[in-house]
Amino acid sequence: MSDQVNPPVRLKGVGDRLWITFDATLPLEELKKEINRPFERLNQLAINARIILDAGEQGADATIINELGGYLKEKFHVGKVTGPPEKPQQDETHKRAGDLSNAWHNHRSEALIIAGRVRSGQKIQAEKHLVIMGDLNPGAEAIAGGDIIILGTLLGTAIAGQPDNESAIIMAMDFRPTQIQIGGLAAAGDASTGNKGKTPEFAKIEQNKIMVMDYNTENPFKRLAWPEVR
Repeated sequence: MSDQVNPPVRLKGVGDRLWITFDATLPLEELKKEINRPFERLNQLAINARIILDAGEQGADATIINELGGYLKEKFHVGKVTGPPEKPQQDETHKRAGDLSNAWHNHRSEALIIAGRVRSGQKIQAEKHLVIMGDLNPGAEAIAGGDIIILGTLLGTAIAGQPDNESAIIMAMDFRPTQIQIGGLAAAGDASTGNKGKTPEFAKIEQNKIMVMDYNTENPFKRLAWPEVR
């Protein structure tokens, strides 16, 4: 007889699924008998139900999951049977906890933000990110250790990710540079071509070359699950 205070098989509804927690140390045949108890009470409600089989912290190999899944399908006509969803990797969990607790909302910005037109012969340099709220004219130069964001027209030279940060980007509302460089890779531009302000564009390194893309359709940050400090 099973210990009903702490039964070896427990069933609960989670969303549109039935979640079964079981003691994987029991012999397989005994587990099947214990699983019968809650499913016999469900009767017709178990038909085509989606099932999750979870052995808890002790875990269970795929053979046990497959055996119990096949048994439930044959005897109670349940639907799809799977193991529990995988938990996030430990470092990812720690990163998320750090972001939520004390990262971006307590972060002291290292970005240099300037307003106005940068004219020919002028050079703006930032240790990390650089934001220019204005234009970068032909003959002007912007250099940054991180990203360069230009809320205007880029017609001069933009050099990001110095000296070796190849994950940096260069973005402008109107992207027509004389020359751009990210990390150690450089590319020539042509101020007479480009989208002429129709849509923001950005440059990044992809497959060991600089690619220029439409920011609205290829936003490099849209797949992030939560805000991150760059």
